[in-house]
Amino acid sequence: MKTEDLYKNPQEVWQSLTKETSELLGGFASNQSQEMMKEFMQAWNSLATQTVKNPKEWVDLVGNYQKTQFELWTKVLGSMGKTDKPVVTPPPGDRRFSAKEWQENPVFDYMKQSYLLAANLLTEAADRAQLDEANQKKLKFYTKYFIDAMSPTNFATTNPEVIKHAVDTKGQSLIDGLQNLLGDMQKGRISMTDENAFVLGKNIATTPGAVVFENDMMQIVQYKPTTEKVLDRPLLIVPPCINKFYILDLQPENSFIKYAVDQGNTVFIISWANPSEKQAHISWDDYIEQGVLKAIDVIKAITNSKKVNAVSWCVGGTILATSLAVMAERKNSSVASATFFTTMLDFADPGELGVFIDEMQVAQRESKLKNSGVLPGKDLALAFSMLRANDLIWSYVVNNYLKGQTPAPFDILYWNSDPTNLPSKMYSFYLRNMYLDNKLIQPNALKMCDAPINLRNIKVPSYFLSTIDDHIAPWKSTFTATELFTGPVEFVLGASGHIAGVINPPYKPKRNYWANGELGKGTEKWLETAKSVPGSWWPHWMEWLKKQGGAEVEAPKAMGNAEHPVIEAAPGRYVSSRD
Repeated sequence: MKTEDLYKNPQEVWQSLTKETSELLGGFASNQSQEMMKEFMQAWNSLATQTVKNPKEWVDLVGNYQKTQFELWTKVLGSMGKTDKPVVTPPPGDRRFSAKEWQENPVFDYMKQSYLLAANLLTEAADRAQLDEANQKKLKFYTKYFIDAMSPTNFATTNPEVIKHAVDTKGQSLIDGLQNLLGDMQKGRISMTDENAFVLGKNIATTPGAVVFENDMMQIVQYKPTTEKVLDRPLLIVPPCINKFYILDLQPENSFIKYAVDQGNTVFIISWANPSEKQAHISWDDYIEQGVLKAIDVIKAITNSKKVNAVSWCVGGTILATSLAVMAERKNSSVASATFFTTMLDFADPGELGVFIDEMQVAQRESKLKNSGVLPGKDLALAFSMLRANDLIWSYVVNNYLKGQTPAPFDILYWNSDPTNLPSKMYSFYLRNMYLDNKLIQPNALKMCDAPINLRNIKVPSYFLSTIDDHIAPWKSTFTATELFTGPVEFVLGASGHIAGVINPPYKPKRNYWANGELGKGTEKWLETAKSVPGSWWPHWMEWLKKQGGAEVEAPKAMGNAEHPVIEAAPGRYVSSRD
């Protein structure tokens, strides 16, 4: 449908909006939809088999559902125009039905409650299933995803807010929504923020610095000092390779990089390349040898320092830990201390991501990767969004397409919509050896860069920051690292989740953190003995870092050196590569 035709037939606009929305969501999940449906059907087939063997429990469940549905229908017929106590209410924190129309209009109130009763029936059926742990988790996850997708709030004809908004704007909201939809179809992703509001290097990723090295794997960015004196040990940051590094340099008031620079550190960060199909051969070893180890050598050459302090996040932390194990085998002591943000080393409990990872699903992805060479970053982004579908998928469907509104500018969501690809060789190695077989915690079970990997050989002082509501790297799984390393360990638990718990600057402290718990006796004992501290954990980390030794020296006057001259201004070309 052409833009000029949108105004001619409102009914056609309405039908087109519904049709195109369905096609878009199907397209977003095209690479995973068959796997998802197969997993969903297998889980429910197992439940159906149990029902046949033990029908009484299912009959009781359905009977109770029918009873409450009858009660709801009776109340609707008997209380038209009256306010009555609902039969069922949304769970705490569910904002989908907060508009007054869902309570005041009897038709939509009935629609809402009927949906919630059906949702409760399916949820309870999934909860009661007696499957093995892995299939039980899949059943519950896909059931919830199906329930959320079928909410009446997600459809134009059953959402009173959408209908009212369409009437109030004389249909303009539907036209705007369809235009938003067509734009997102071209991009291949749902817009979560006003992407035109941000420009890298202009109002996001603005900490002054320069690229001082690059190879096929990465660029190295050095940041300009803001203090007269700096610690003589430079700081190397190893970010995740599945996202862009500027999550640590969003805007000045929430930039971890700027904070670290302002505290008197000479800061360098790796900006990973966004691999293309031609780089399918890049391996985990390459991320170590041509990534972390090369970065350490370059930084030492630029600063004339014998040692560096290292900071890492998520899979960047997993890469750093394996690099440290390789260095330990090589008797290389170039890293003075290591910091790990929300890093998984023990993958026995991978959290909610586990529903996407088993032998069959991994093999299916590997088969597809043989043709493409890389796992598209948008596929990973979709998987992460599915874990919080109401917040990260359906709310934007309603706002952007059904109401025709433009999402507000939000730096974290801009970064979230800017993922990177993963080379097939590295991705397959990562899933199989860590998520599936959990070999990283087994001494010498893996060999990387021709070195046996034993995390127990890592003796550098280490700081672990996890977050209590992390659904990607559960804190009780990340805590295991404190029992694997043999050097001095500090463990801190931040409030909130995987991103917000890390990006918690001291300038506007919103949360708290726990510290000084008793190590060596498990997670429960640690949390029981830890002290809650209000505010940001960043100053706590900086205090720890300064205790690791090193002297103050004059801040460098220029970035790079003769061997590694400035290539271009920060944030560099690599981070600007967007699919």
